[in-house]
Amino acid sequence: MNADRNMMMKSPPTVSKERIIWDFPKCYTPEASLQLKRDWDVKTKTACKDRAARHQPWDQQKMSKVVVVGDLNVGKTCLINRFCKDVFERDYKATIGVDFEIERFEICGVPFSLQIWDTAGQEKFKCIASAYYRGAQVIVTVFDMADIKSLDHTRQWLEEAMKDNEPDSCFIFLVGTKTDLLPLEEVQRTEKDAMKIAAEMKAEFWAVSSKTGENVQGFFFRVAALAFEMCILKDTEKGVPASIGHGVGIKSDRGVLEEGTSQDMKRSCC
Repeated sequence: MNADRNMMMKSPPTVSKERIIWDFPKCYTPEASLQLKRDWDVKTKTACKDRAARHQPWDQQKMSKVVVVGDLNVGKTCLINRFCKDVFERDYKATIGVDFEIERFEICGVPFSLQIWDTAGQEKFKCIASAYYRGAQVIVTVFDMADIKSLDHTRQWLEEAMKDNEPDSCFIFLVGTKTDLLPLEEVQRTEKDAMKIAAEMKAEFWAVSSKTGENVQGFFFRVAALAFEMCILKDTEKGVPASIGHGVGIKSDRGVLEEGTSQDMKRSCC
């Protein structure tokens, strides 16, 4: 990979050094992954090299949409905040409707961003949240490792999220949180159950702790790498820039998002 690095021209430093990815991130365990490859696709390497060789301007808009779904209080917001802000808040505050973070990376010298949508787990907000499922490249279904019912519910969450997306159009992840609350033996038992469900969902399984940060960065790096490569391969196949997705426009103005959510809450949509 060192030779590849020397042949690629780095973009200007627009992201922190903690968000620079060169080597393809590993999976949680081989048994929990459907993406067993250990390196970038040859087409991805070639595209990055060619981009540098032609001295083309970097596409600052290359971005993938990640939708995070799951039951109330399984730790979706804590997971996102641990990675994006490196914080863990003990005081739980339920997400109202939807929220999002934009996390910027530099992958193989190319600027890339994840737009991470945090959706509410409460039943009364499902109609609001579902409006933002469309156009996802990655769907993350989250459950609480200490609550087996939340694991059973992940199938329904995935089904809801896929209603607005084409079959086989998304990378799917099943993430178990709060591993710090369980003894190792119980974590291992729950992992076995989760991996069976992940296989049914055609998902990649990860177990994480937002409190300690265990596996959180590795998980999001894996998400970013797979989403980035999907964008690059779509570019090479179609000859057009990869976009966030089809369907509803994505507003990056948080004030507009909150205003729209407030209006939706007033409607009887459910």
